[in-house]
Amino acid sequence: MLKKILFPIIAIFLAYRSYELLKTLWFAEPSELILPIRILIAFLLNLFITGIFAFPGFAYKTNRILGENYYRIKDPDLISRLSKLLKVEYFKKFLLLVFWGKKENRQKFFDGTKLGLDNFDYQTRQSEFGHLAALIVIQIVVFFMLFKGHYAIAFFTTLLNFISNFYPVLLQRTHRIQISRIRNILNRKPNP
Repeated sequence: MLKKILFPIIAIFLAYRSYELLKTLWFAEPSELILPIRILIAFLLNLFITGIFAFPGFAYKTNRILGENYYRIKDPDLISRLSKLLKVEYFKKFLLLVFWGKKENRQKFFDGTKLGLDNFDYQTRQSEFGHLAALIVIQIVVFFMLFKGHYAIAFFTTLLNFISNFYPVLLQRTHRIQISRIRNILNRKPNP
């Protein structure tokens, strides 16, 4: 119950911090900012805006905002080819190494049961919604930065957004393709 109150408050705080950072950028001349500060601003914008959507997703079923039809994979071959082209497998290995490698962390999402498969599907949708919403909002912010002449910040923000939000969206779609294949196999299997 506490997270249903606390996490939206954190999201509001992050929205406020994003607004303050953007307001500061509005009045700053690009030449006033050294490269490390530009990279830091890009990092903070990605962190803050992604958090705006992530924290409510930890407390509420935010994936419902998009509806079932969005989450249906219409062209799994395209997703697979794109994932191979962009080397999403390396991103997945990085996540396994850094966070998901611990068994207890993985079992929060999939415990090997049919019910666990449903939970994993739900978690992919939650994650995808949060990352997709952040991806879109951050790219809108990038246009604002380009308009003000903050080209380096726009570049680094886009680069980080691609890694921290586009890759996760693609990874979640890849997971749902695998979930769909497993469900198809389970549905064909006769019960003893």
